[in-house]
Amino acid sequence: MALNRRRFTQTLLGLMGTALMPVSASATELVQGRDWRAISPPQPSGNPGEIEVIEFFSYGCPHCMDLNPVIKPWGANLPADVTFKQVPVTFGRAAWANLARLYYALEYSGDLERLDQAVFEALHQDRIKLFTERDIFKWVESQGVDLETFEPLFNSFAVETQIKRSDSLVQRYDVTAVPMIAVDGRFVVVGNDARTFADLLVIADALIDKARDQPAVG
Repeated sequence: MALNRRRFTQTLLGLMGTALMPVSASATELVQGRDWRAISPPQPSGNPGEIEVIEFFSYGCPHCMDLNPVIKPWGANLPADVTFKQVPVTFGRAAWANLARLYYALEYSGDLERLDQAVFEALHQDRIKLFTERDIFKWVESQGVDLETFEPLFNSFAVETQIKRSDSLVQRYDVTAVPMIAVDGRFVVVGNDARTFADLLVIADALIDKARDQPAVG
């Protein structure tokens, strides 16, 4: 089961023989099952009155590494009525739980923006193992992080609370593979015909329009 959850499904990149998607798409052009699937039951937004986009990811996922530099600027430039957040998954694995703690501890220490992509690259390009506290602390210190500040954050109640919230979201959204992009608690980007990560974000943009045009009931 762990392998299934770690795998990056072929639906995210599509087959080499498929045609390129257009540079833009409208909500009316989307096809359920090909471009997106429904979340059942729909999940409430953490930001009432706004359209929430969530990327479920893990530092342990190499495809999340490739998506990260594409989705970060996209998420930072969304319309005012849309919020974007990343949620690290653990899938019940101790190693991935430590990676999630690393994410939140870097966020609390103020070092996330500087080191976010570097964590991916350390794991997947430099082959540095960051799965234990000892290895994580050694690496973050080498990156100029104040370990006296970071270590208490890593093991803090606040970080543990974030982990529990993330695990709850993963269950509610039925996340079985990463990266996964969810829009408005109702739609998941599938992208069977997508060839690039940018193509997936074209679908996400259209799903945002769909959410805006078809407000959630209740």
